[in-house]
Amino acid sequence: MSRIGKRPISIPGGVDVNIEGNVVTVKGPKGTLTKEMHSLINIAVEEQQIVVTRPDDQPLSRSLHGLTRTLVANMVEGVTKGFSKSLDMVGVGYRAAKQGNKLVLSVGKSHPVELIPFEGIEVEVPAQNKIIVKGMDKELVGDFAAEIRKERPPEPYKGKGIKYENEVVRRKAGKTGAKKGGKK
Repeated sequence: MSRIGKRPISIPGGVDVNIEGNVVTVKGPKGTLTKEMHSLINIAVEEQQIVVTRPDDQPLSRSLHGLTRTLVANMVEGVTKGFSKSLDMVGVGYRAAKQGNKLVLSVGKSHPVELIPFEGIEVEVPAQNKIIVKGMDKELVGDFAAEIRKERPPEPYKGKGIKYENEVVRRKAGKTGAKKGGKK
């Protein structure tokens, strides 16, 4: 058995889980999430817990077991607490601003970059060089944060760019100076 897959998911108060075939719908204080899971995996609600089981020990079933359990657990956590990702902008003149529902980035390009958040995603700009992406769907939060980071990924020489808050940028040494008595 999968160590992750065999752990039951507890359903907190105020959360309603509905399973129809292989479609899981989770309703909570923050909203509703619906996701279609693979038909090989069995999902059932038993005594305020969601139990994910697999029919056999085939490699496909084994790989989907833990995945399905994690996806359902993320849905439950998303409708109760939600998810967020923080990004930092490092570089002179790099800044972010929110105009209406658009996120406007100045990241050293000839034009400001405008990004429109996905449905159900909220963007906060507490400081000019900090962006917080929030939402109840972990996948969408991560995707939009990656879209923002893609506009100017951190570079290894000076560390300039947009990086995740806890991301460590591996730095490289620059060119060394000309040797003594170089070319004539």
